[in-house]
Order: sequence, then C-alpha cells, then structure tokens
Amino acid sequence: MCQRIAQSNLKKPCSVLPILLSPICSSQHLKLVPSHPNAAPFLSPMESSAACKVLAVMPVLTLLFRLSSSACSFTVLNNCPHTIWPGTLAGAGTPELPTTGFRLDSGQTARIRAGPGWSGRIWARTGCQFDDTGNGTCLTGDCGGQMECRGAGPVPPVTLFEITLGNGLDDDDFYDVSLVDGYNLPVVAAPRVLHGACNATGCLADLNAGCPKELQVDGGGGGGVVACKSACEAFGLDEYCCRGEFANANTCKPSPYSSIFKAACPRAYSYAFDDGTSTSTCKAYDYTIIFCPDLNRLRSSHNYYQGGKGAGGGDEAEEPDENTPSSCASNLSSHLLFLPLFFLLREYELHWHHQQIWN
Repeated sequence: MCQRIAQSNLKKPCSVLPILLSPICSSQHLKLVPSHPNAAPFLSPMESSAACKVLAVMPVLTLLFRLSSSACSFTVLNNCPHTIWPGTLAGAGTPELPTTGFRLDSGQTARIRAGPGWSGRIWARTGCQFDDTGNGTCLTGDCGGQMECRGAGPVPPVTLFEITLGNGLDDDDFYDVSLVDGYNLPVVAAPRVLHGACNATGCLADLNAGCPKELQVDGGGGGGVVACKSACEAFGLDEYCCRGEFANANTCKPSPYSSIFKAACPRAYSYAFDDGTSTSTCKAYDYTIIFCPDLNRLRSSHNYYQGGKGAGGGDEAEEPDENTPSSCASNLSSHLLFLPLFFLLREYELHWHHQQIWN
C-alpha cells in the first residue's frame, strides 16, 4: 500500500509512519527520507515493503484498544482429573453471559465473552448428572438442578470467582476469589493485563483434605469429602454470618473457622468483611480461571522468576511440608503476588486449546 502511495507522490498518508514506527525506522535497516526539505519524512519505495510488514501488527494493537474500552473475556481451564460443570451468575442490573452453565471435561478450556460493566460470579460444579433435557443434580455448586443456571446461584459450599468489570479504558476491574460461601475446588484467577498493578489471586489449597469435621460435606459412596462449609453455613450464627448486630466490620470479626481458610488461602476472602487483603484491581482484556491448578508448575514458574536454580542462580525455595496441605498452599498463595503471569499463562497455553467459545 505504502509503496504505491510513494510512487504516485501521495505522501501524506505515509508521513505518519515515523510516529508509529520510530523505534524501527531509526535502525540502520530502515532510514527515513524526506520528499523535499519542508515535507514530513516518509519511507522510500525501496524500504516501504518492510514498513508494510510492520503495519501487519496494527490490527492487533487496534483490537487490544477496542477490547480495553469495550469487552473482556473469561478463559476457564479445567486442570482437575475429573469433569466439572462451570456456572455463571450475573449481578443485579447486568445481563447474563452467553452461557450460564456447561460441561468441561478434564483438559478442556472454554472462553466466554463479557460486555463492559459486567458483574457476577463464576464457579465450578462437581459430581453432576444431567439428562438429555439438561435436568439433574450436582454434588457441589448446584444451581437449581439445571445444566444452564439461568439466574440461579450456587448452593454452598462452593469456591467463587467474583468480578466487576470497568466500563472503559480508565475504569478498573475489581475481582476476588471468595470462600465466604465455603469451598469445593482450588482455583487461580490470572488477568491478562492492559494496564495497572495486576496480580493473580486465588486459593491453591486442598481445603477438603484439612477441613474440620464439623464443616465437611461427604459425597457418599466412599468418595470422601467433596466440599468444606463456611462457619455461617454450618452453624447459622449471626456472628459467623455477619448479620444482625454483627452486620458491620467493627462487630463481625474473623472466626476460628474463617482463620483456617485465611491461613491456607491468604489472598482469598475468608469472611464477609475480609476486604483488605482480598480484593484486587486491574484493567485486563481476559481473566484466565484455572480450576485445580498444577502446584508444581506454579512453583517452578515462581522459582524461575525469583532466580532459583531453574533460572541459573541462587538456591531453590524451601520446600514446605508435603503432609500439611494448608501450610503448603499458604506458602504458595503468598507468592501469587510475584508470579510472572507471562510464564504462568504461556505454560498453560502451550498445552491447552480453546474448545468452546461463547460470543
């Protein structure tokens, strides 16, 4: 395109290239030549083909800008050794997502588009059985006995990813992983960043393995514990549920049970007023939500970034006691702030393919 313009002396459209391509055009391989002493520089026909190759990246930049000001997506990855059935629920005043419930087998991913300002929850159901009409039940996270939740929220206990998207480029997103309604699966949420101080968040611990007996949900059939209730769900007391006279941050304090959750998952909400260390802000074009994340993969990414042996220097991080899941997960979760999201997401992208896309 630019070659034809240069040859026909229509130089104005190409005069903007030095602005867009200045880092490249200043190299020894691309020189800027003026058409006459008072004219803005433009690329000569001889060099225009290289510039036009660079122009191929412009649609990508345009797409990123459009995404930053209009829409976002959620990429859901199932790293569990079993099938899950993700569910979605929109907050008040926002439309439901293109899908509100679907099946996701082990090793599969799905991407869901969301409009600006969308607010809601995403979670994983387990142990589901549905008939051909989409009716059925789930052991955890059930939403009205339907494959598609259609406005029905999850039955506790369930691990929740919660988010409110901004409405424009300068309007940040707010997101968290919540254990306020209990726990059923470990999850990590990692933003693909447009701008801002963005961090991965989540709960890496297997809380089912260390769940206090009074909070346990047994799946029956010898399957063991499938979920861990919150103290509010288990006992129904106002002091645990932050209601009545305890409906404010001054009177509703962490309970011994929520403290167990917080010790295992320091970046997650452990009770209703656990805002200080649990809510993250960001401006991202995608949030990757990984159920049952691979702890070894996260650990190796962290060691590489921090200069461990895998990076060619220093000693490896001290290994936590493998027999204490809460201690192990607490150690790893506290490092989520420093995880290089590029390595985290790149490793998963090398092994996963988008199977389902909802626009």
